[in-house]
Amino acid sequence: MHLLEAGSQGDSPLVLLLHGFPELAYSWRKLILPLAQAGFHVVAPDQRGYGRTEGWDSTYDGDLTAFRMTELVRDVLALVQTLGYREVHTVIGHDFGSPVAGYCALIRPDVFRRVVLMSAPFGGAPRRRSNPASIGINEALGQLDPPRKHYQWYYSTREADRDIRECPQGLHDFFRAYYHFKSADWPGNQPHALRASVGELAQLPTYYIMNAEENMAETVAPHMPSQAVIDACRWLSDAELALYTSEFGRTGFQGALQWYRCNLPGGMNSELDLFAGQTIDVPSLFIAGKSDWGVFQLPGSFESMQTVACTDMRGVHLVEGAGHWVQQERPRETLDLLLPFLGSD
Repeated sequence: MHLLEAGSQGDSPLVLLLHGFPELAYSWRKLILPLAQAGFHVVAPDQRGYGRTEGWDSTYDGDLTAFRMTELVRDVLALVQTLGYREVHTVIGHDFGSPVAGYCALIRPDVFRRVVLMSAPFGGAPRRRSNPASIGINEALGQLDPPRKHYQWYYSTREADRDIRECPQGLHDFFRAYYHFKSADWPGNQPHALRASVGELAQLPTYYIMNAEENMAETVAPHMPSQAVIDACRWLSDAELALYTSEFGRTGFQGALQWYRCNLPGGMNSELDLFAGQTIDVPSLFIAGKSDWGVFQLPGSFESMQTVACTDMRGVHLVEGAGHWVQQERPRETLDLLLPFLGSD
């Protein structure tokens, strides 16, 4: 398991940072040192299927069971034990790292003493498998005019890895357009709560509810920012972006996409039904960008997180001037929200 870390191991409380898609441990680069300077041992791993972490099958027909949510939680627990800790002061997850962090706190609250959920609300363990990317919903989206499809369904297809890895615009421009499209820099990101219906889901941008005939590389290509916008982007320089291009160019995307395949109804995460009704009872915090549609992409989850799933929610914050990549777009504001929570009783 490849790590980025800072701080004094063993002498300082452990804080774990879990990235999402399509990201890396490097996505926490703006928070690692400040958190260490605040007195914590900070560890950010490349999670299973990503970056320089090894021991996973990169083929579509490989072992999918290794990417189940419970296995991702097991990875984090094994990391904690290998580092020599009995407990984690705080586990922080962003995007798909958010449900991993949530299930860490729900399944092993004796180890994970606090949790921060970022960009993806944790609505609780499923009472039965229900996901907007289900076959029924996707078929209904296909009946819209124009026809649409759910991004998680697309990410589960055999073609998705190749579509992105071999995209006509090149991987660097794919990442630039993808990150821009989901950031506060794209003016179309004006999120609001949605009801659980196909018509409501169709209001989501095409990076979530895609045009039926387009792949993700084709979806983001029209939103490639101008050179002037790129030059003005202070939260993601071309040099920083080049690291993502290099790493995903080396590994491909299939390991990361396996997470989505497991998350589909009828997939590999049905064992999460065992935890239905169980709540996160350790102190919790939610942070997202005010321009992040991810907060509302699963209707009702944002509300359920606050009223049912988390019984000790200490705060819910939507950061001005940030989209989906809140810890990269607004690191100072994110840190100002994290530190009081980490230092509270």
